[in-house]
Amino acid sequence: QVQLVESGGGLVQAGDSLRLSCAASGRTFSRYAMGWFRQAPGKEREFVAAISGSGIRRFYADSVKGRFTISRDNAKNTVALQMNSLKPEDTAVYYCAAGPALMSTIGEYDYWGQGTQVTVSS
Repeated sequence: QVQLVESGGGLVQAGDSLRLSCAASGRTFSRYAMGWFRQAPGKEREFVAAISGSGIRRFYADSVKGRFTISRDNAKNTVALQMNSLKPEDTAVYYCAAGPALMSTIGEYDYWGQGTQVTVSS
């Protein structure tokens, strides 16, 4: 069982940066790939970024590639999402999730946090 708690969301202006963090409980954190997803009002939840259990491999959605960076610290059971050059279209509730593999589909992620709101004003 893994419990996830996100933090770091807020209201920023376009072009600003924001760093989201996700704290995980449980002793098996490094066994899980970790992902960040987001859901805007009226839209389906979508993939943002994922990182392998070891932290060596990373994968990004095209919409955030070059602007967002995912990282993890297995000693602290945390995963972060550094978001730079934010755009109004990045506005959404951001969720972290734990899944079996780097390329897991959204339905394969086993554990989810409660989400944190990110709002980017133009």
